[in-house]
Amino acid sequence: MQRMSAAAARKIAVAAQGFGKRPSSTPNRRAVLDVVSKTRLLQLDSVSAVVRAHYAPVFARLGSYDRGLLDTIAWSDPRGSGRGLVEYWGHAAALMPIADWPLMRFRMDEYSKGRWANVQRAVERNPTLGADILDVVREVGPASAGEIERHLELDKPRPKGSWWNLSDTKLLCEQLFAAGELSTGTRVNFQRHYDLTERVIPADIRARVIDEAEAMRELVRKASRAHGIATEADLGDYYRLRRKQTTPAIRDLVDAGELVPVEVDGWGEPAYLHPEAATPRRISGTALLCPFDPLIFFRPRTQRIFDFHYRIEIYTPEAKRVHGYYVFPVLLDGQLVGRVDLRADRAAGVLNVPGAFAEPGHANAATAAAVNTALREMADWLELEKVVIGERGDLIELL
Repeated sequence: MQRMSAAAARKIAVAAQGFGKRPSSTPNRRAVLDVVSKTRLLQLDSVSAVVRAHYAPVFARLGSYDRGLLDTIAWSDPRGSGRGLVEYWGHAAALMPIADWPLMRFRMDEYSKGRWANVQRAVERNPTLGADILDVVREVGPASAGEIERHLELDKPRPKGSWWNLSDTKLLCEQLFAAGELSTGTRVNFQRHYDLTERVIPADIRARVIDEAEAMRELVRKASRAHGIATEADLGDYYRLRRKQTTPAIRDLVDAGELVPVEVDGWGEPAYLHPEAATPRRISGTALLCPFDPLIFFRPRTQRIFDFHYRIEIYTPEAKRVHGYYVFPVLLDGQLVGRVDLRADRAAGVLNVPGAFAEPGHANAATAAAVNTALREMADWLELEKVVIGERGDLIELL
């Protein structure tokens, strides 16, 4: 079995994710699509403390770009030439290339056969609600759950409480989305507007039938290319596959020469190298990685590759947070050297940095200079006039 150093594996992993080669000119549509061709998906999340999660990984790889490009690629008229991405449950809620949609039919079939318990109760209360929702969307086009409710004359007070107290209409919309009957026609202020899948996914893509075993092999292929080098757990997590799905797929791909078993120093478990993965001598540049960046969203892999312990703390009570509410790890020349807690105050035109922390051995002027440049670049991208440095962390004085 081929043996590899941990440093070489780290360079392979970072390069596979598209770092180290920023465009020399203003990024265009092709550049954005090139990023997604490497990451294969962009996770969606509702937190907007700095910027929505799907925009940030593209910025980390390209630098300043027009977020409208990504909006057009993801939510434009499918009958035109604009839409290149589609939403589905890939790695959690995610944008993925529209051509990959048929690979997720196994998951849609699972959702079609089994409903969540709260959805089942909603169906028992409203036996025709699913069909009624489809009829409304068919008639009016892309619509939010609230708009669908109003068309159904179900607009009544909702139970007060936390965000997961969803109406029956919203629950059924999500069930129909998971089952592949509805898709996202567009988003308005990040609110999903549901449309019939047949009006979002082109007919030739919908017509593709891929059996589950081949779908698993293809998803593992894509995860392998996105990782460059990965363990079985890494490959499974990328599309949230179960081990019983990944194990036979990996075995088949190894037998076919499409995955190369390798031993990485210090990893302590078998790894698999994509045969076309590049091993750069060095990776240059600085990037701020949002908590949902594909390079780091599987925390055990982040720990293994970068020796970087990272947990998102937005659900941790403020007094118990170690680094902050919405913390971006700092990638510098292929290594994670620190982290910055960020908050965008759009009304004041300020990018706030309440805390900044260096990894051991990196609390120095070079790290601070790189972080300062990255913060100014992010502020400019977000059209924020000032960067205001806070008080927490060993990098603060250097910044």
